[in-house]
Amino acid sequence: MKIISIPFLALFFLACGKEKPGPAVAVQTPVIETPVTGSDEIKRAEIIAFAKKYLGTAYCYASSDPKKGFDCSGFVNFVFNNFEIELPRSSSGFANIGKTLKPDEFRVGDVLVFYGYRDRNSIGHVGIICEANGMKSKFIHSSSGKEMAVIISDLDSDQYTKRFYKCVDVISE
Repeated sequence: MKIISIPFLALFFLACGKEKPGPAVAVQTPVIETPVTGSDEIKRAEIIAFAKKYLGTAYCYASSDPKKGFDCSGFVNFVFNNFEIELPRSSSGFANIGKTLKPDEFRVGDVLVFYGYRDRNSIGHVGIICEANGMKSKFIHSSSGKEMAVIISDLDSDQYTKRFYKCVDVISE
């Protein structure tokens, strides 16, 4: 059983009570443009464009509602549902889906799956690749860290490299 302190829960309730998304916390970096050669690539670009509309939206535990905020899997689920792609609602549901990709196979729109922040034995976080470059890719996700919002992060940061579990293509399957 996990014990969560009251101040920690208060942060979630405060974040979930926001009527409008907070200001974007992520620093925008230049997007690496890749040639669009087919409908799969167009769909991938559309998925990322849609996801980026929610940059700065508050983190809210167990939510997939943009008016309240998102948790990580709620955000991923919300984005892909918009494109009629059904995915698990909890991060742990991503443990056994899809074929694991090698870093040189990562593409925009693929889902990154991470171990939990405190529990390195179970899945605890997910995000969507928005700039594909192997283990130096960037991904968009709803962070429960200090940002408490939808942000773009570097996969090769210490925080995420240590927790990386796998990357899966959920679009081409």
